[in-house]
Amino acid sequence: MKQGGQSFGSHLRSLREAKARTDPAFSLRQLAQRCGVTPPYLSRLERDEVAPPSEEVLRLLAAELGEDTDVMLALGGKISTDLRAAILARPKLFAELIRSLKDVPDHAVLRLVRDVADGDW
Repeated sequence: MKQGGQSFGSHLRSLREAKARTDPAFSLRQLAQRCGVTPPYLSRLERDEVAPPSEEVLRLLAAELGEDTDVMLALGGKISTDLRAAILARPKLFAELIRSLKDVPDHAVLRLVRDVADGDW
């Protein structure tokens, strides 16, 4: 998956390299170890040579790199378990909602999210 033209692997690599510039704990080897994957596997992820990992590994990578978990999951082509359950509870309604929001500007979607969260609807 791509965000703003950037693939999952290149996004992952740019996040890690930005951290590694100021903190040696973000070397490929050290990050891989903390996330429970091998350095060669993480390298292959960064080069988009393998499919993105499991939700668990994506969550660990997001936490380590300071990335929003939902963004990391989406770039990895995954949906979090809690969102999947919500969608499966009302699949037709959620499909219709998402399709109708795909061309709505971000500020309008944000307002809708805030209204729903506040119960103002």
